[in-house]
Amino acid sequence: MQLSVLDQSPVIAGHSPARALEETLRLARRAEALGYARYWLAEHHAIAALADPCPEILLARLGAETRRIRVGTGGVLLPYYSAFKVAEVFRMLEALYPGRIDLGIGRAPGGDARTARAVGGGVFPNAEHFPQQVWELVGHLDGTLPEDHPDRGVRLQPGGESAPEVWLLGSSDYSGLLAAQLGLRFAFAHFINPHGGDAVMRAYKDRFRPSEKRDAAPHTLLCCFVVCAGSDAEAERRAKVIDLRRLEMAYNLDTPIPTLEQAEARRFSDQELEYIRAQRARAVTGSPATCKARLLELAAQYSADELMVLTIAGNYETRLESYELLAGAFGLAAP
Repeated sequence: MQLSVLDQSPVIAGHSPARALEETLRLARRAEALGYARYWLAEHHAIAALADPCPEILLARLGAETRRIRVGTGGVLLPYYSAFKVAEVFRMLEALYPGRIDLGIGRAPGGDARTARAVGGGVFPNAEHFPQQVWELVGHLDGTLPEDHPDRGVRLQPGGESAPEVWLLGSSDYSGLLAAQLGLRFAFAHFINPHGGDAVMRAYKDRFRPSEKRDAAPHTLLCCFVVCAGSDAEAERRAKVIDLRRLEMAYNLDTPIPTLEQAEARRFSDQELEYIRAQRARAVTGSPATCKARLLELAAQYSADELMVLTIAGNYETRLESYELLAGAFGLAAP
């Protein structure tokens, strides 16, 4: 089973956003050495806990820091942007790092309503036009816009023989069905929605229409949140950080990722504990053997062709350790 990394560039309490970006680069180098297949960056805006609002810029640096691993976005929030401009950016990245670029596309705002309006230049992004944008973006990249399209013939620079892989990202059936219709790859965010995704994946594969210049068959990726440690008990202890983080999000508290010390010092009400237990369905927690077994179980349930892992921890060392332990459990082959 191919294993990859999703990185949201978390800002841990006591550290700066600049440190979070440094840790993204360090983790990417280590992930490549461990044998992970892909390294994706997420786009979020005006969130104290997440440092990366423009993954396409960080991606340019990430490509230079690595040599083999595929690098990409998980994903670019397309409703904010011009489809043509996104195509130009990723054509440039593909020219710099040929055969290694993934363009993952999402439609969520990546922040609250006021932030979304600011990012959109005073206009709230309209996801109603998302299918048209995706179709145009792929048409620009592949040179397949119809003759009567007003942008037909506009030169997309820099040219090249290869093109980025295009993925649609989603946590519901909307993007899955759109990916099937356009013949694109599909990634499901189990870490956002742990319920019903297996049916979404099956519907995508059943309704997939082969693309003339892209995949002839459907291809899926399942992204899971994982906290892996030396033992189940230690992983459970470290997962308290995520319990507190998700509770703070529920209270609309714009705070950095808590440390483990902060999480262990927090006392929860019965109502809060009930919320935390419900949120645990979004995570895989345990020893390397426990995490591997659960991830493979999910991959089979979802008919996933690949797995991707998102880990956030109370310090950067335990985050790195979680990925190292998973790589060992899956027997990833370092290049």
